[in-house]
Amino acid sequence: MKLNAILAALCAAASFNATAQGPIVIKFSHVVATDTPKGQAADRFKQLAEKATNGRVKVEVYPNSQLYKDKEELEALQLGAVQMLAPSLAKFGPLGVKEFEAFDLPYIFPSKTALYNVTEGEIGKSLMKKLEPKGITGLAFWDNGFKVMSANKPLHSPADFKGLKMRIQSSKVLDAQMRAMGANPQVLAFSEVYQALQTGVVDGTENPPSNMYTQKMHEVQKHVSISNHGYLGYAVIVNKKFWDGLPADIRAALDKAMKEATTFEKAIAQRDNDLALEAIKKAGKTEIYTLSVKEQADWRRVLLPVQKEMEGRIGKDLIQAINKEAAK
Repeated sequence: MKLNAILAALCAAASFNATAQGPIVIKFSHVVATDTPKGQAADRFKQLAEKATNGRVKVEVYPNSQLYKDKEELEALQLGAVQMLAPSLAKFGPLGVKEFEAFDLPYIFPSKTALYNVTEGEIGKSLMKKLEPKGITGLAFWDNGFKVMSANKPLHSPADFKGLKMRIQSSKVLDAQMRAMGANPQVLAFSEVYQALQTGVVDGTENPPSNMYTQKMHEVQKHVSISNHGYLGYAVIVNKKFWDGLPADIRAALDKAMKEATTFEKAIAQRDNDLALEAIKKAGKTEIYTLSVKEQADWRRVLLPVQKEMEGRIGKDLIQAINKEAAK
């Protein structure tokens, strides 16, 4: 009887929300700080969306895992507890859309131009389509640039990784990447990384500089290697049922706001990473090392076989198509 009463109340609330004159609320949850490229772009989308809809839409942004951690946020979106997320692309592998793990492959994108050839072309569109059976609509790819490696010891060659406990996102590709380097990968939620580094639960991690700086990881990491070995990007996604149920004019206005927010996000991502790296240098707690041409070649030699290793998981044709597109 109690369950029936709860269901009746939920139905009544849904009916009221659908007919009330109040604004449509979009809860936009993410796990990073507000001053990262993703955090700033989420706030920009809020401003643009509310203005474009003349207040008919209210966007509530919840940064820094205030609502949900890494493992929880996609389930929350599918259940409708939040309407919008911008998870890292690695998150879709555990959801069953393994093709997105192609973005985790080491050294698959030689430049931002190569990356945008993929995300803004047919490959990007087809990947977003694969989310729809999961109850998810993909709106845009956001950028956070190339990653550096950090630890409390210098990381100049693959041999330096031997035995280190390295934090990764939940990704079979990133697991294989760290194992190829001789490290022991440890899956941890992003919100838990600083403390894990501080207490020695893990020895090091990989991040774009903006994530490293805004989470203060440089305070507990003595060495950073500028390796640009991998890429970190995001997909801005919405609950499909919610999105499809919006009035057509509202959906069009939100689409336009998202395009503008995406242009803004891409413009600031590299700038913020460059500024973060300078800030880490100025803090004086971390030695920053740029790999030599020979050292970079050694890293590539050890890590490129991960692409072959992952063909059975991600799809040989997709990996080849990305490499072909990236080579243009």
